[in-house]
Amino acid sequence: MNNGALAEQWAAQYLRQQGLKPVAENYRSRFGEIDLIMQDGATLVFVEVRLRRSADFGGAAASIDARKQQRLIRTAQQYLASLARIPPCRFDAVLMDDAQGVNVQWLKNAFES
Repeated sequence: MNNGALAEQWAAQYLRQQGLKPVAENYRSRFGEIDLIMQDGATLVFVEVRLRRSADFGGAAASIDARKQQRLIRTAQQYLASLARIPPCRFDAVLMDDAQGVNVQWLKNAFES
């Protein structure tokens, strides 16, 4: 398993420990991929997991640029179109320096759609 997959697995476990419930992993559309889709109470949470070993080029948070955000939003819209009703939603990011969760940051509402 590669480091990205390990980081996603660790992030899913971390979010479950915080009370979120898993809905889907690696949801793909023609626009892109959403690493994790979780349920936080009544809110559907689209989660981007970022692993960066270096702060060069701004680190993990900076790698979720406007272009990446637009791909995530479009992918989430496609997912939501398959649901009977659209729940409240948000976009979170789980950032870490290591696939084992070293220096983890959970950014709720990392960006707006």
